[in-house]
Parts: sequence; structure tokens; C-alpha cells
Amino acid sequence: MIRQWIKPLLLVPALYSCALAQDPVQLKYAELMTQESAKKHLTILASPEFEGRGTGQKGGEKAANYIAEEFKSYGLLPVVGESYFQPVHLLKTSYVVENFTINGQNLENGKDFFIQGDNQKADFNSDEIVFVGYGIQDPKHNDLKNLDIKGKVVLVINEGEPTDAQGNSVITGTSKKSEWSTSRFKRLQELTKLQPKLILATGSGVAQMIERFGARMTGGRYSLDLGEQENVGSANTPVVNIKEETANQILAAKQTTVEAQKQQPSSFTVKANLQASMGVAQEKLFDPNVLGLLEGSDLKDEIMVISGHYDHDGILPDGTFFPGADDNGSGTVGVMEIARAFAQAKKDGHGPRRSLLFIGLAAEEKGLLGSKFYVENPIFPLENTVACINLDMIGRIDDKHLNGNHNYIHAIGLDKLSSEMKAVAEKANDTYIQMELDYMYDDPNDPLRLYYRSDHYNFAEKGIPSAFFFSGLHRHYHTPEDTVDKIDFPMMVKREKLVFHTVWDIANRDKRLPVDSNKQ
Repeated sequence: MIRQWIKPLLLVPALYSCALAQDPVQLKYAELMTQESAKKHLTILASPEFEGRGTGQKGGEKAANYIAEEFKSYGLLPVVGESYFQPVHLLKTSYVVENFTINGQNLENGKDFFIQGDNQKADFNSDEIVFVGYGIQDPKHNDLKNLDIKGKVVLVINEGEPTDAQGNSVITGTSKKSEWSTSRFKRLQELTKLQPKLILATGSGVAQMIERFGARMTGGRYSLDLGEQENVGSANTPVVNIKEETANQILAAKQTTVEAQKQQPSSFTVKANLQASMGVAQEKLFDPNVLGLLEGSDLKDEIMVISGHYDHDGILPDGTFFPGADDNGSGTVGVMEIARAFAQAKKDGHGPRRSLLFIGLAAEEKGLLGSKFYVENPIFPLENTVACINLDMIGRIDDKHLNGNHNYIHAIGLDKLSSEMKAVAEKANDTYIQMELDYMYDDPNDPLRLYYRSDHYNFAEKGIPSAFFFSGLHRHYHTPEDTVDKIDFPMMVKREKLVFHTVWDIANRDKRLPVDSNKQ
């Protein structure tokens, strides 16, 4: 009985001490961030109207405009001349198929086939197709014996190898498969050396690949446009991966099928009309970073960056869109909400000593390109940039915590460059928030290497103390099911408040954070 009484009595002074340590001014403005406000913004950004906020798409443009209007309404200053936009110079390199028909049947890239290629735009026309079985060139089995395929269209079964009556490989003589099967690209590489015009590759896995990834495989790749003229495309032979269904339509002229040829492979020429026009093309894009400045007071020349990328996977040609509610609608909303709270504090005479630069970053999903562009083309000198805190997915409960403690946040990189940044975040958490700070992703052996995979890292590479807050991975990551109804708004707002209090401390301390460690 005595111990039961002592424990609650000892808690009273501890709680009282904690309450004394809290700054009522900070608390007042932190409370401006609410579940209602967060949900309002996120419902808009993740709506069908915003089409997944894709890079180079109308939805991404709408998101950038939305963020800029919010920044303006808070009273943040435009810093790119009179604009809130810093156009990010992007180069999209994609494989464009203008037309592709076999025997008069129109086929669609990403729906009926997908292409491995980087060839210059060219026309591919032929009245015949050379079927080369497994496409194997080995002394024990050679599908190309006495065949000249230079400049021709060939069809190959791009999987497996011939076997004997016992099921053993004809090439190895055992149940062990040869390198023609185990090496992913060997048969295609060897076929390419014979300089065919075009390779049609088929196999049981093609339909599965198209079903799983579909039009996402046609999206192209993105890079920063360095202003240099590049020779677009090569003279390499493109490989068109077609479904077995399409291959069977070609082989029907010889009264055979892919499955029959797997059992008894042979090589022959088929009369078939193929017409295609396709190749690599480049497009210049200028999706913007959205910047809004809250000017500081006596230390206003020192800049603290609070960032989150607004882009996501956009919308596919078939109309499928990726809402990106958590990734990274949640972080984008967090940046806006923190900006609004600090802006109101300044209006009331409690503005930060250092200037705060709020950034909605473009093209993160394409390789952290928006943040990379900013640090290569900074609006404010990087030597005056004291810290970067990035919010990337703060709205869900991840698989690790789903059946346990929901009151957590992954804090990544806090002590990689500055030991004091971690101390500041922990003090803010202990004083105001009291959630678990999970440091699992700071492990140098983390197989996911998440520290290197979000926008803060481009700032860290420039020697700026940088970290990001992250609620973790879940099964809806990068799927159309990343929707608003799955967001944990109480936790999302709590995480916003942790960042708010951390920023408040860094922005108002007497000395900037020291760069005193190197754990990268």
C-alpha cells in the first residue's frame, strides 16, 4: 500500500516541472495546427482534381499553384523576383511509340507490349518475321544455325531452353539450367550482335509484367536539364516484349504456337506485316519549386529551410491516378500548416529571429530533382543556410508500429552533421509532444538507406545540418490506395507540432547549429 501511494505523489513535481518548462507563446501558435485544417488541405491535394500531382502534368501544376496561393495568404514573401515559383529545369527522356501494328492490328505500348530500347526515332517496316526459337547459340543447340538475321525482324522465346525426354537441359545434360536461362540478358545480347532490325521477345512473364506495371513502364526518366545538347538515342536494336497471345497470332501462319515451340523448337520465316515508328524523344519541363519566405528579425540573413515535396506519381493514360495522400500530401500540408503558424506568430509580434524559407519541392519522385536544383541554384547563399528539416510522409502508421505504439515518428539524420540538432528535437519532444522518436533508419546498415532517399539529403551533401521526419512505409505506398481516409490525422498534426517546436528553437537560438559531426 505504501508503494502505491508513493508513486503518484512522486509524479506530481515531475509533471509540474514539465509544465513550467513549456513556453506558452510556442504552445499558442502550435495549437493553430488542427486536424480540421490538415484534413481540408489534404482532401484537396489528394483529390481526383489534382490527378496525383504528377511531374509535367496538370495536377502537378495545380498543386504548385495551390501551395503558392496559401503562402501568399499567410503573408509569406515571394523570393524569385516577384514570384513564388523557382522553375526547375527538367529533361524528360522517354520512348515514344507513334504507331505499332502487326498484320493491321494496332498494338499499344504499355498495354499490349513494352519496350527495352534507346534507339533513335526510326521506322520499322517488314513483310516477314524470322522466328528463332529460344534464340540460343550453343554448340549443343543452335537456333541460329545457317540463319542470317541482319536487318530483319526476329521473334524469340525469351525464357527457358530445350530439354530432353527426361526433362534435362539439352545443353548441360543435367537438370541444371544453362547460362542461356540463368543469365537474364545473354540470349538477347547475343542476338543483338547479329544486327537484327528489331527483336520481338515473348514469354509467359510478359503479360504479368504489363498487368503489374502497365503504363507506368512508359513514363520515361527525368534528369536536370544542364543545357547541353545531347545526341538522343543510339543505333542499338530495340527489344519489343510482346504477350504470348500476340506471338501466337504471328505463329498461326505456320500452324504452331509458342507452347508447341517450347517443346520442339525450330526456326523459320513467317509472312507477317509489321509497321512501326518509334524511338527516344526528349522534352523540356519546368515544374517549379514553390518558395515562401518569412523574414526574421536580428538574424534574418541566416536561413532555415522547411521543406516537403508536393509531387507524386500522377495519372496514367488509362485514367488511373495516384492520390499520394501520405506520399507526400501529408508532408506538403505539414509545411503549409507550420508556415501558417509561424506567420501568425510574426503578425502578433513573436516572429523568428532567423528567416524561415518554406519550400514545396518538385520532382522528388523523379530522383530528388527539385531539391537538387535548389542547392545548385540557391536563392539564398548556402553558407547562410543553417538547417533543413524535411517532411516526407507523416500521416500513417507503418507496418512496424501497426500492432503496437502509434505515438511515434521516425526521425532520420538529426545527428548526422550536428549533434545539437538531435538534442533540440529531443528537447522539443520531451517538453511538448512526448512521442517515441524512432531512430531505426539512422542505422548505417539500414538496407533501405532512407537517409539518402529524401530531399533533405541534397542539403546535407552541402554540409547543412539536415533531417527528415517520416511515419514509415506501408502496403499502400506508391499505389492508388494511398488515400485520405487512411490518414491518422491526430498523429499527423502531432508530428507537425514536433517539427514546429524544433524549428522554433533552431530559429531563435543565439548561435546557429554547429557542424560538428560527420556520420553520413
